[in-house]
Amino acid sequence: MKRPLERHKPVAGGGYAPRDEGEDEPGKIEGRNAVTEALRAGTPLDKVYILKGDDAPSLAHIASKARAAGAVVVDADRRKLDNMSSSGAHQGVIALVPAAEYVSIADILETAKSRGEAPIVIVCDEISDPHNLGAIIRTAEASGAHGVIIPKRRSAGLTAIVAKTSAGAAFHLPTARVSNLTAALGELKDAGVWVYGADMDAEKTLWETDLTGPAAIVVGSEGEGISRLVKENCDFLIRIPMSGKISSLNASVSAALIMYEAKRQRDNI
Repeated sequence: MKRPLERHKPVAGGGYAPRDEGEDEPGKIEGRNAVTEALRAGTPLDKVYILKGDDAPSLAHIASKARAAGAVVVDADRRKLDNMSSSGAHQGVIALVPAAEYVSIADILETAKSRGEAPIVIVCDEISDPHNLGAIIRTAEASGAHGVIIPKRRSAGLTAIVAKTSAGAAFHLPTARVSNLTAALGELKDAGVWVYGADMDAEKTLWETDLTGPAAIVVGSEGEGISRLVKENCDFLIRIPMSGKISSLNASVSAALIMYEAKRQRDNI
């Protein structure tokens, strides 16, 4: 497992807000020169926000280099950048630094292999609330899961808020960030992992499902659930029985129930 990223030193040409352990915002690198130097130094970046409509060559260069480095580039208006800025001198660009390094799907599977256990992986489909993602990572680590997979877009990343909500579990549980979730599910299937999607309309309940083998559990957002294409690529769909008048659960609660049912089954083998 890779170590969490070290705190970076400020660089000339822009401000950088260092990450404190109690801080509620992700680490930020602000300013054109600062972000350019961070990219040149190979600093992992989660997202890069660039002023919409500004066609300055330096910003175009940053966007190109950031995409090539695997960061998500987001167009943002000036008000958003001003609200995000700690230095007041963002110069049209702010980069967010992940609280911990991402790993590959192969790394997650290797974690399971090194423990001599059947893989159990949590796949988050568009979980955009960082508190929900942090709670899922916390429960996944506590229940013995081997890793979490999140998409690059329309998802929270490993920000400081996620790390804090996870109670530090984000530094211990391998997390992979992928460009395409369906391709990631295909990679898991090729490795012999069965894919189970949480769906409120599924015929089989959680209690009727065998989760003792290699398993990937897909959890979708509260509002939309699992996206259509991801659902089509699941091997099985399972639902959590509901007896009350509320038809759905918080995404992190749903994930917790499924993870602990998987743990119960595996502990009783």
